Amino acid sequence: MRTSGQRRNAGGKTVHLIITVLFCAAIDFGTSSAAFCKDPSSSDSDGDDGSKGPTTPTIYLDMRTTYAAVPAGSLPVGFGNSALFTALQAHALSSDHALATAPNSIPLPSRQSIAVDLPLTVDVTDKVSLYAGVSGTTTYASMQGWSPFDVTSWNVGFQAEVYSQKGGSIPTVTWQSTFTQSVPNGPTGTTTFNNILEFSYALNKDETRGLLAGVEDTRVEVAEAFARIHPNIIGYVGGYYQWPDNWKFTGRVGVQSFGGAQFLNLAPVPSFTQPILRLDLDRMDDNDNRLFGVTAQIMWVPKPAFQLTLRTPLYFVRN
Repeated sequence: MRTSGQRRNAGGKTVHLIITVLFCAAIDFGTSSAAFCKDPSSSDSDGDDGSKGPTTPTIYLDMRTTYAAVPAGSLPVGFGNSALFTALQAHALSSDHALATAPNSIPLPSRQSIAVDLPLTVDVTDKVSLYAGVSGTTTYASMQGWSPFDVTSWNVGFQAEVYSQKGGSIPTVTWQSTFTQSVPNGPTGTTTFNNILEFSYALNKDETRGLLAGVEDTRVEVAEAFARIHPNIIGYVGGYYQWPDNWKFTGRVGVQSFGGAQFLNLAPVPSFTQPILRLDLDRMDDNDNRLFGVTAQIMWVPKPAFQLTLRTPLYFVRN
């Protein structure tokens, strides 16, 4: 059996490899031929002689600000936002570590949290995006007040359109994978792996309305053996509609199954299988670049937990 130190060393090598591969890929895609980086609309222009040179990939800071309210005795996983989940894990683990001499287990208190995610995103093509960044959070518990706002994790990942429907009968398939590491990576450090596989079936040629179905899998590794967080899996269906003025609404409803968690001197977080709902309203431009977005999420864990996210991307290069 590997020791925790060996696990951390192996994890560090894996992280370094992932970061190296992703950023090398970003540089390679960003400087490649027009076949990869050209404006997607240029291929449909009549009389295009291919004289246009390659364009720079779309580059932006996908800033997301999230507020979450979580009931006592629970950990909210939910759709995406592994950075916020990591911050609340760290809060629970640090409280657990501080209470290591407590004679009896006590319940995990209710919490509120504000998180700011700053992933630098490169849309290397209209089908592949790479991102890496840091997240800062502050967390409130009734017995402790608000914690100082600080960097609590970093993440790296990608999103790729594996298959495009293009008017056919097989839906578009998208895969997104995110690796999140808590900061600092000490005895209470956590590593989160989040994977989403989504199927999108467009109902018209312009792809302004359609149906969605997908599955999301979240795995967490804790640096030391005194705590354990079990996997979380979400299965969902939904749909989207985009108006002519480029406002887009997306809804997802599904079932979340969380295996629970155990901490040294905190009462166990029970497992549950409960419904989950996510609603997105986005303002897009004519090339489907997001200008603004708001996401509301309700998850039963098993009591309701709430999450509200504002997305305000800051573009350095936009095609």
